[in-house]
Amino acid sequence: MSGPRVHRLSYAVDVDAPAGVVYALIADTTQWPLFVPPSIHVERLDFDGVHDRFRMWATANGGVSSWLSRRTLDAYARRIEFRQELPAPPLLAMGGSWTVEELGRSRCRLVLRHEFEVAADRPGDAEWVRRATDTNSRAELAQLKETAERWDRLDALLLTFEDAVRVKGPAQLVYDFLYGVADWPGQVPHVARAEVAEHTPGVQVVSMDLHTGDGRVQSTESVRICFPYAGRIVHKQTRPPALLAAHAGEWSLVPDETGVTAIAQHRVLLREEAVEAELGPGARLSDARRHVREALGKAGIGMLELARRHAESAVRSL
Repeated sequence: MSGPRVHRLSYAVDVDAPAGVVYALIADTTQWPLFVPPSIHVERLDFDGVHDRFRMWATANGGVSSWLSRRTLDAYARRIEFRQELPAPPLLAMGGSWTVEELGRSRCRLVLRHEFEVAADRPGDAEWVRRATDTNSRAELAQLKETAERWDRLDALLLTFEDAVRVKGPAQLVYDFLYGVADWPGQVPHVARAEVAEHTPGVQVVSMDLHTGDGRVQSTESVRICFPYAGRIVHKQTRPPALLAAHAGEWSLVPDETGVTAIAQHRVLLREEAVEAELGPGARLSDARRHVREALGKAGIGMLELARRHAESAVRSL
C-alpha cells in the first residue's frame, strides 16, 4: 500500500546582496518576526550552531498556527534543511530547505522548497496547505529580498530597546492588566477601541484604534502569544504604522521578594521610504529612530505605569 501523496512546492528570488548576508538573515530564527512577515514569534528551545530546535507561531490563511520544528544548518554550503516535529493540523508532515546560491560578489539566488503530506490525502486539506504555503513563501521571499538589499544600512534600520517600571505588588495582578487588552478602552487613554479574538487559549488576535499625538486615530492589528506561568506576553503588529516595516515586542515580569520589575521590550525594522512622508521633507533615518524610540517608549512606559497602579491599588484595598 502506498503512503500519502507528497506535495512539492518551490520558490526562488534573485537578490542584489552578498550570499553571506542573505544566509545570515534566514539562519537566525529569533529575528524572523522582523524579517519574515508571517512569523509572529519564535521560541528557541535548543541551538548548537548546527542544529536548531524551536516552536514557531505564524499566520496562515487568516489564522494563527503553531508547530515544533528542527533545522540543520550548513553555513559552508549556505543550506538549511527543516522539518516540523509536530506539524499543525491538517498537516501530517512538512519539511524542506532554504538554499542560497551565489551568482556573483554581490548577487545571489534564494531558493525555498517545501514538501508536505496531509492525512488521508484529503484534497481540501491539501489545497488549504498549498494556499497557505504559497502565500507565506512569496511574502517571505519578498521581504527577505527587500531587507537584504539594504544590508549596508541595516544597522540603521533596526532598533531594539526596553523600558522598565518597578511595581510594589504581585506579578499576577500586573500580568492580568497586560493580558486584559479587551478592557483597555476607558482605562488606557490612547486606546479608543480594542477587539480581541482568542480561539486558541493564550493566542490573542487584536484589532485596535489608537489616538496618536497629532490628534489622529490610527488602526492597527496584532497577534499576542501569552505565557501566563512565565509572566510573558510576546506580540507582533500584523498591520504596523506606515513608518514601521515590522514591529515585535514583549511584556515580561521579573518578580522578587519585594515586588516585580515590569519590562516593555520593542524590536523594530524601519520603513526607509516612509521617513519623509511621515516626518516631513528632509527627515532622515536618525530622525525616524528618535521618533519611534520616543513614541513607542512613551506608550510602553504609560502602559506599565497603569499596570503598576492597578496592582498597587488592589494590594492597598485588601
